[in-house]
Amino acid sequence: MSNYKIETKCIQSGYKPANGEPRVLPICQSTTYKYDSADHLGDLFDLKAPGHMYSRISNPTVDAVEKKIADLEGGTGAVLTSSGQAANLLAILNITSAGQNIVSMSSIYGGTINLFAVTLKRLGIEVRFATPEMSDDEVSALFDENTRLFFGETIANPALVVFDFERYAAIAHAHGVPLFVDNTFATPFLCRPFEHGADIVIHSTTKYMDGHAQVVGGVIVDGGKFDWTAGNKYPELTTPDESYHGVVYTDTFGVDHAFYTKTRVQLVRDFGVALTPMSAYLLNIGLETLPLRMERHCSNAQKVAEFLSQNDMVTWVSYPKLKGDTQYALAEKYLPDGACGVVSFGVKGGRAAAVKFMDSLKLAAIVVHVADARTSVLHPASTTHRQLTDEQLIDAGISADLVRLSVGIENVEDIIADLSQALEAAKG
Repeated sequence: MSNYKIETKCIQSGYKPANGEPRVLPICQSTTYKYDSADHLGDLFDLKAPGHMYSRISNPTVDAVEKKIADLEGGTGAVLTSSGQAANLLAILNITSAGQNIVSMSSIYGGTINLFAVTLKRLGIEVRFATPEMSDDEVSALFDENTRLFFGETIANPALVVFDFERYAAIAHAHGVPLFVDNTFATPFLCRPFEHGADIVIHSTTKYMDGHAQVVGGVIVDGGKFDWTAGNKYPELTTPDESYHGVVYTDTFGVDHAFYTKTRVQLVRDFGVALTPMSAYLLNIGLETLPLRMERHCSNAQKVAEFLSQNDMVTWVSYPKLKGDTQYALAEKYLPDGACGVVSFGVKGGRAAAVKFMDSLKLAAIVVHVADARTSVLHPASTTHRQLTDEQLIDAGISADLVRLSVGIENVEDIIADLSQALEAAKG
């Protein structure tokens, strides 16, 4: 890790040009690499030498962006994937097999709930959901000897529940399992989960990290602090991998590099969910302006939330940094610099009025996306979270009237004017 502040890391980390090399990170648009000897290539495939074997596993452009993100989060290494969901899947499968289980908060993204409750179930992995209302004893009761990890989101999408790191890290570690945290909405600019007890951090880089809504991607970051050798609980990392001639990841790479190394050389290799060099290059462009954008997203969202809280067509507003919000205390503790640009609220008149409001917007667009430079809006219960049952929607904190507003970086007066006229139109 560098000692620079995060604003500098977003520009400088990851790629260090040598004398006469390109100043800006180049795109290494090549699937393959040339070697001077067969023995050298053999050492690469035996994980005895550093370097690139094949771009499905690693690539110089991708590697530079991985190093930057690891530095931003304060981790020991990172692995980019083709999407945020691919990152979630690989992170879990890295240490979890059929017949085992994980514990997850229920207040998480609907697509992740579906991955956990449907797809992982088909793979023989049970997911036990904890709700924010549960006591510590009730959450602890979900763990057993087959529990592999605890999963949560820093800021839940779209319920905006703030994850209580210290509380849940203590529970996870008391049961000898790592804490996995999806930090997509907060980004490392607003929160660095490793500083609060998390062990593995995951992002959908498609959102704020990218910022321009052009590249789908995901990343897994290893905090390097969890002791995978304790209690012989994780043989995936502490016993020989026959696909690499018996390499033991914790022995060869240390406990601080074992997790992300195995993710890359085994799971990215086998599932083929690598990020392309062009996508990594575009992602890096977004990362360079992350601090500037997040400051504007947060300041705009704060003003929008305050406006909505005073509008007679709005029945309720959820924004963690809004005074009086149920998440305000946790946001002040873990998100002192802002709580992202997403605001959730209800429109008076229920679903019909919400639809009328959305259809009347002129600046904000109805899109199945969130967290980029442009203001956008969505009705999660009928779109991104449509596959959830009524009970799952309630547990995720999503009501039928919930509108998710992703506040962009346009002039906030224009955003508020657009919301005002659309709310007025929804009265009819």
